[in-house]
Amino acid sequence: MSVPRQPLPAALQRVPFPVIGAPLFIVSNPKLVVAQCTAGIVGSMPALNARPAAQLDDWLAEITESLAAWDRAHPDRPAAPFAINQIVHKTNDRLEHDMAVCAKYKVPIVITSLGARTDINDAVHGWGGIVLHDVINNAFARKAVEKGADGLIAVAAGAGGHAGVKSPFALVQEIREWFGGPLALSGAIATGDAVLAALAMGADFAYIGSAFIATDEARASDAYKQCIVESTSDDIVYSSLFTGVHGNYLKPSIRAAGMDPDHLPESDPSKMDFGGGPTGEPGAKKAWKDIWGCGQGIAPVKAIVPAADLVARLRREFDAAAGRIAQRMGQPL
Repeated sequence: MSVPRQPLPAALQRVPFPVIGAPLFIVSNPKLVVAQCTAGIVGSMPALNARPAAQLDDWLAEITESLAAWDRAHPDRPAAPFAINQIVHKTNDRLEHDMAVCAKYKVPIVITSLGARTDINDAVHGWGGIVLHDVINNAFARKAVEKGADGLIAVAAGAGGHAGVKSPFALVQEIREWFGGPLALSGAIATGDAVLAALAMGADFAYIGSAFIATDEARASDAYKQCIVESTSDDIVYSSLFTGVHGNYLKPSIRAAGMDPDHLPESDPSKMDFGGGPTGEPGAKKAWKDIWGCGQGIAPVKAIVPAADLVARLRREFDAAAGRIAQRMGQPL
């Protein structure tokens, strides 16, 4: 039995289409964030994508100014809010600097990863923002809420980046037994049908990352984008080698680096390194810069398109799927 659902925070009520664009390491940038927000979904990027660290101030200025200009020009359909992802693991030496820049711009949504911290949550609440924390199981979800997170991102099996292994059905239902706050679901979502399914399972938002790699605005190589277009779930491998935490990656990029994707060694999680030093320069994992992260849900990605076109496709598919279900049930959805 689920607990009663809580009203969404004001920032999340301003999202016309229930999708959050996941922060993509290296790939996300202000142009992609703005394109996502103006298309009606939450756009996001990792703070660590700004290198050197001083660039984060320029990027947040660009995002806030661009979205404000959009709102002035389109008062009837204002942009959705944006989010910045903060890696709160101890290896991120930039965290204090990056949080100060987020405070300067009063970033409306902060997505925290790799650890839940009360001090970070309190800081975001201090400037009026909300915190969504990504989790791979129910135990981590409880800890995040206990430490002050406003909402959760359930990272289920098949997600890109640091994915979990839980079925989305199991993970969402376990969280919804006790948590009625904002919940996004991540894991192989790349169609409007899947967005509708996420909502039907109990999530408030679908969390989509890999499909946005194959967009015009994404800061990814042409080869990376084309590999997304040409690949399916059979081309994804789950490994801890590259960051010390298990994640999903494209096999062709691993083969190109001279390794066998089906026989990769494990890595020591205590050696995690995301290149977050004081200057923001890449760390020891620079050797893996051409290993491409990707989730399992990429088969529907058939072309490299503007981000707005991808969102438009998701909306059309969502509406069509809702119509089919309504017809099947013999009543309006």
